[in-house]
Amino acid sequence: MKTIVRASLALLLLSTFIWAAADVVSAVHGTITKLDSATETMVIKTKDGTEHTVKVVDKTTVHGVKAGEHETAKGTEDTFHGLKEGTDVVAHYTEKGADKTAVEVDDVGKDGLKSVDGTITHIDRAAKTVAVKTADGTEETFKLSGHATADAGKDIAKGTEKSAKVTVYYTEQAGKKTAHFFEKL
Repeated sequence: MKTIVRASLALLLLSTFIWAAADVVSAVHGTITKLDSATETMVIKTKDGTEHTVKVVDKTTVHGVKAGEHETAKGTEDTFHGLKEGTDVVAHYTEKGADKTAVEVDDVGKDGLKSVDGTITHIDRAAKTVAVKTADGTEETFKLSGHATADAGKDIAKGTEKSAKVTVYYTEQAGKKTAHFFEKL
């Protein structure tokens, strides 16, 4: 019996350390004003004028950039995964000290991810879906990506419940829509 209790306590302690070590992902929405291949960073300027410097690494996932549009400051090397200065993006990043590292970057400009404006009608946390009623009265259901699920959790905690007006940025594959980011209007 003591062995089981000790093993359970050790497992609980270990899981606490793992949870504490997990990186928190934040997001910033703005326009890329500078790409620096020497430091592998991009500067994102938000609507309020704040600038965020975010490192882009090999593991950074980019959504919304069309195939064949992979020109960067390094020429044939694709340090920035096809992103360009002037692109409207949402960067999901982790932060260690003053350094921000992009986990995912979503191109949300006119040629990037699709978007729809509407009113949230239903959020299913267990199924990780959100339903949005558009201006024409149709209701669309989106599967939430990992980052969108986290963003939804933060916004819901701030009072963004049903009836909130939002813009949903999403991809569509095989008829299924996946929300990567949404913001309150």
